Amino acid sequence: MCSQNNGRCDKPKERAEKRISKLQGLAKALHCPTRWDIIEIIGTGTAKTKEIKKGMKEKGYDITQSGLYYHLSELREAGIIEVDKFLEEGQGAPEKVWKLSKKKIEIELVVEEE
Repeated sequence: MCSQNNGRCDKPKERAEKRISKLQGLAKALHCPTRWDIIEIIGTGTAKTKEIKKGMKEKGYDITQSGLYYHLSELREAGIIEVDKFLEEGQGAPEKVWKLSKKKIEIELVVEEE
C-alpha cells in the first residue's frame, strides 16, 4: 500500500525507501572482510559448508561452526548466497551446499515512472 500524503499516493518516495532499504541490507551483509572471503571461496561454483570452513582456515581465520553459520545467514538474508542443495552424509543433519545468488550487484539510481 502507498502511504498517504494529503490524500495522494506517494509512490516515488516508497520506491526510493525500498531501494535504500535494499542497499542498507547489502551494506550490512558486505561490511566485513570475512564475508568477502566466504564469497571468494564459493566463487562461481558451489561449496559445501565444510569446504567453506576449510577455506577460511586456509585464509587464516579461526572461525567456529556457529560463527560461520552466522556469516552465511547474513549473506543469505541479503540475497547474495543461497543453498543450492542438501547432501545426506551419514548421521545427522544434511550438509548445505552453497552458491552465489548473483555475481554482481547493480544499483538502480533512476526508475522509470509506471
